[in-house]
Amino acid sequence: MTHVKKQPGYRGGGIAHFFSQCCAGSTLLLVVMSALLGAVILDQATKFAALTFLSAPSYKIEVTPFFNLRLGFNTGVSFGVLGDVFSNQQWPLIATTTAIAVAFTFWALRVNRLLEAAAIALIAGGAFGNIIDRIRQGAVTDFLDFHAMGWHWPAFNLADAFIFIGAASLVIFSFIPPAMNETERGETENES
Repeated sequence: MTHVKKQPGYRGGGIAHFFSQCCAGSTLLLVVMSALLGAVILDQATKFAALTFLSAPSYKIEVTPFFNLRLGFNTGVSFGVLGDVFSNQQWPLIATTTAIAVAFTFWALRVNRLLEAAAIALIAGGAFGNIIDRIRQGAVTDFLDFHAMGWHWPAFNLADAFIFIGAASLVIFSFIPPAMNETERGETENES
């Protein structure tokens, strides 16, 4: 019988090894899953409300002089770009955005700073929220409509807002050095 000599500190291979390396602390996993699932749940709940309450004829509720709730559907990418290209071909867009969202989820599980992990998870959660819409109805539900002096910003939803907030947070975090008391992956949990 042949024995394979394992390197010191070897913890196994495959999925178990990945999670032992990237999620040494349950705190990181909790932060990532909370941000990701929270984004998906809030996004889907508000889209359900928009579909329920804005489907009556008029499709619009004026909230302020510069903000309406207005039901719309986006078959394209951000802000309806390439809507004509993808209007009858949602599956290539679904496959691409799913691959990106999964990659962002794994990235979130591998970063050292919790706030950075949360920001990346918000991006993934927003992407998954829009993917659910594309699978369910062939288009993304948009309902937040900001406007001024007759000019309307393209309607969007909470998933889009989460993607923007996550991306903007990553840009901001890139200028901030890690805090000395920030939980680094594995350091705190390995000491206990």
